Amino acid sequence: MWSLRPGRRPRVAVVSPPFLSHAQPLSVLAGALARAGADVQFASAPLFEPLARSASARFFPLTITRNANTGIARSTRQGGREAERLEEFLGSTRDGAVEALLTQSRHRREDMLSDPAEVLAGIRALHARLSPDWYVVDQLSYPVTLALHCLGLRYATFCPGHPTYVPHSPDTLFGVPYAWPRAIRPSEDRIAQLRRAARANDEAFTDRFAEVIRTHAPSVEAPRRAFALASRHAVLFNYPPFEWLPKHPRSNTRFLYGGHCVPAQEPSPGAEWEGVVSRLRKTHSRLVLVALGTFLSARDDVLATVVRGLLREVPEAAVVVAAGDRAPSLAHLSAPNVYVADAIPQRWLLERADGMVHHGGNNSFTECVASGTPALVLPFSSDQFAIAHDAERAELAICLDPSRLGPREAGAAIRRLLAESPAGLSRWTRRVGLRGPDWMATRLMRTMEGATAGC
Repeated sequence: MWSLRPGRRPRVAVVSPPFLSHAQPLSVLAGALARAGADVQFASAPLFEPLARSASARFFPLTITRNANTGIARSTRQGGREAERLEEFLGSTRDGAVEALLTQSRHRREDMLSDPAEVLAGIRALHARLSPDWYVVDQLSYPVTLALHCLGLRYATFCPGHPTYVPHSPDTLFGVPYAWPRAIRPSEDRIAQLRRAARANDEAFTDRFAEVIRTHAPSVEAPRRAFALASRHAVLFNYPPFEWLPKHPRSNTRFLYGGHCVPAQEPSPGAEWEGVVSRLRKTHSRLVLVALGTFLSARDDVLATVVRGLLREVPEAAVVVAAGDRAPSLAHLSAPNVYVADAIPQRWLLERADGMVHHGGNNSFTECVASGTPALVLPFSSDQFAIAHDAERAELAICLDPSRLGPREAGAAIRRLLAESPAGLSRWTRRVGLRGPDWMATRLMRTMEGATAGC
């Protein structure tokens, strides 16, 4: 147990996996913790050191998984098996929701707990060198959470995806959406198949956790469910506080719904992007972003379908497309009103856009809510179906099935969004605007300081 000397700033280590979609919001939270009075160390893969600098945090290089995604998944240097799994996953998204989720379930055992002994040694070395008072760990970084659990170190959990990623009941299974959007409704048989695969994963993963604990920390109690292992002090959700979300029964843990992890001011990406937006706006009254995330940008067939539909149904709109390493294959779509790039400054562009088409990833979803941008959601995998359901229920977006999408349907949906903004957007943008990273950081500091005082 630890206690702070009077006048000393608490030392906090924010640990991120080597995925840009996780490291970016965690770095924003790290900056907010620094503003709230903490001495912050950002620990992640070396390529993410610039994020630490932007957050006014010190950087500690730490590798916690063989898998990685530094911005464009296919362009990130991967090991042979990691690259093979990525291609298998992308192929499965063409066959619909359940096939994608089943593929992810098969891959999960390899992804979730690779090299636990190495990660344990890395956290032990980090702690010996930096002596943090407490940690903030990405909820999907299971090896890090397990290491902190084995070492008896105090931490808070940051959930980067849908809140049901932290199971709230025995029936909640990681990898099975708690609810589905209207456009995607698998049969009961297919859902049962998915639940069986997820249950087997849950049991195997829990057994693996127990095995690691027996080997490296035999005096420590193993969790009843590995997927449910999270901080007993504070869990932070990068998500709006929708009233219908399942409630967590643990009364001693503080669950903080922060709304979003968007900085108060997004810096300009430079003259080139300023010029792109200026040119498009001079000739077109509307601007639409199309981005399917760092993995799913590889689905250039869906990107092309959306762009063709938009050009046909909404001629007054210009479009900016994030195409990852598939940008060359979409070059034929380039026109005065179409700008195709490998990556885009999404948060900056959202302040200048009239609408967005995205995959239902948590960052894109919450960034659209924070900026008040209407969206067409095309969910492919992971928690995207649950997020799409919530977006529909909150009247924040339209959702369609990307595996059955045609140009006319896509274009008509975008036309509707631009003609009449979703009914819930202004209300939830105002409500989410009252929260955010500084709101989370302030409350987290109070919670962790209170936990310290109680020791």
